[in-house]
Amino acid sequence: MVVLGAGFGGLELTSRLAEALGDDVEVTLIDKSDVFVFGFAKLDVMYGKKPIDEVRYAYGDIAKPGVRFRQETIVSIDPVERRTVTDAGTYEADVLVVALGADLDTAATPGLDEGGNEFYSVEGAERLRDVLPSFSSGHAIVGVAGPSFKCPPAPSEAAILLDGYLRARGVRDATDITLAMPFGAPVPPSPETSEALLAAFEERGIRFMPEHRVASLEPGRKQAVLDDGSELPCDLFLGIPVHRAPAVVEASGLAVDGWIPVEPATLATRFPDVYAIGDVTSVGTPKAGVFAEGAGRVVAEHLIARIRGDATPDPYRGQGSCYIEFGDHLVGRVDVDFLSGPQPTAAFSAPSAVVTAEKIEFTRSRRERWFGG
Repeated sequence: MVVLGAGFGGLELTSRLAEALGDDVEVTLIDKSDVFVFGFAKLDVMYGKKPIDEVRYAYGDIAKPGVRFRQETIVSIDPVERRTVTDAGTYEADVLVVALGADLDTAATPGLDEGGNEFYSVEGAERLRDVLPSFSSGHAIVGVAGPSFKCPPAPSEAAILLDGYLRARGVRDATDITLAMPFGAPVPPSPETSEALLAAFEERGIRFMPEHRVASLEPGRKQAVLDDGSELPCDLFLGIPVHRAPAVVEASGLAVDGWIPVEPATLATRFPDVYAIGDVTSVGTPKAGVFAEGAGRVVAEHLIARIRGDATPDPYRGQGSCYIEFGDHLVGRVDVDFLSGPQPTAAFSAPSAVVTAEKIEFTRSRRERWFGG
């Protein structure tokens, strides 16, 4: 078996296969990076709460029976033959799983590379860590550039944490913060979560502009241009770039209308013994690590059942819990079920010390399961 991508989905899938089957299955896990970083840790890096070395986990530390990790760049994918070519070799697979996530296309937003900052990559978060101390007055915009993006609560978190960061420095009164995003509410599946975030925005003086994307930046004029042609003054831009499937996926023939379609219950693609999980798919859940993890778990369970001749396990239901930073060292949680019923359902847990501790335990438990400590 070959697994392309070592994010939440790829790590959960390979861990479960190793636990259940050990050396009875050979799994090759391929990723272009040598380290894993939890997506939410980028906010800690950006606001100087943690050094980057504290949130990196080396793939070389993975020591699971039947699993070998390869740090290589994928050059091509042939889903018919289940063949993957990398910059170091060719891999033939009985089962191929594509878990390559979504790439950030900063060039799709004119002016972003020249006059803005993005915080969705580790490198972008590190750059902003060094940029933010020089921002002491003016207009800050947290802006989404594309129609869909990873971790829907993250823009709201970034705006709330920016408020706290500026208050701690004593410069909040000399600044204003605007959050622009393409949704009608901060977390559309959960009105209760959205109401709590809107109340937090109101309390902190954060301007929320729903159903707006940032179309371009004009750094010379210090303006952000929205998708309706209106403009906002912009001295600091914290951006969420356009997301797209990796170019190697687009070239493979796997993608349709930009993403890989899958059978929702099993995450199987239209190619035999080829699965896709996580952000690279159009399965109908948000692009977030917890949903990729759930998809990886389901694919693992189906493969284990097939190998052992067991009964078909439960289908993928698109269930997941997202932790949301509300500032003042408090975290809330939204639990969402996207695929079990005719409509998504959601439950909100208000920010509290208990939920804050849960988030810490979430990180610890995944680190231990995937990396052994």
